[in-house]
Amino acid sequence: MRAGRLIAILLWMQNNGKMTSKELAEKLEVSERTIIRDMESLSEAGIPVYAERGVHGGWVLSEGYRTNLTGMHADELVSVIVGSSSALLSDLGIKSHYEAAIHKILAAAPADISKGAYLMRQKIHIDGAGWHQMEESLPYLSVVQEAVWEERLLQIRYHREDGIAKRIVNPLGLVAKRNVWYLIGEVNGEKRTYRISRLMDAVMLEERFERPANFDLAEYWEQSIGEFKQSLPQYPAVITLHEAVLTRLSKERYVKIVESSPSQKMNWLTARVEFQALESACEIALSFGSHMEVVEPAELRQKVMAEAQAIHNLYMNL
Repeated sequence: MRAGRLIAILLWMQNNGKMTSKELAEKLEVSERTIIRDMESLSEAGIPVYAERGVHGGWVLSEGYRTNLTGMHADELVSVIVGSSSALLSDLGIKSHYEAAIHKILAAAPADISKGAYLMRQKIHIDGAGWHQMEESLPYLSVVQEAVWEERLLQIRYHREDGIAKRIVNPLGLVAKRNVWYLIGEVNGEKRTYRISRLMDAVMLEERFERPANFDLAEYWEQSIGEFKQSLPQYPAVITLHEAVLTRLSKERYVKIVESSPSQKMNWLTARVEFQALESACEIALSFGSHMEVVEPAELRQKVMAEAQAIHNLYMNL
């Protein structure tokens, strides 16, 4: 355990430069006193680590020092190998580069770890697209990707609900939601989201733009998703459901779980939720079959019962 922590300290310092005892303690979930003892051990082992005093002080590795150790454990290696979607890598045109990198990692890893990771890769495949994925045409993804990397202006034409629009955007980043690609762009200082499959044209311009220094792509995406859900029409309801399907319900695009608590029925929960509308609420409830029951409102409960009865009658008449 301690040897792994010492390696982790070296890697954090190599990647981040000067770090305080508090920062390292938070990263490694230990006390600051433990970090100080670890630094003493590293120094005794001949690692050129030293402390800079003062307000802006911290622990520093001597300039130019780097360790060849990766500190990568078997489970960490497996997570890298099986955790990337081959479909998304193909969309970006970098699947072959990813494969080459994985082979290099496997070749450099100890034999037992390498063999285990290889076998795991043959037995686990993560596909984030879901069963009901839509095949989208992405002829301009490569152009958009290049503009993002090169930080150059992008001229686009795209479908909107009210027609076709033309914009020159600062392409800040790409986001893949399951198998759907989005461009996060900036127009006149405002951040906007564009679905790549709706682009009718995309041309990378010669002019470059200055990327906002404080822009965090993941943070922006989470915030925009939250704002999108808040803007949806709300249809409140109370349901009971089997606890095994709670995670699945939380991933439904047009459902917000307000709160949940244990039900009187074993392994079931009572939840207050917000659907988008009566029709979509009924469809979602039916899709969970016997694992969900609508308690209220009465109109939703009656609609679900009527649809279930209609399904029953349909099959009885076959």
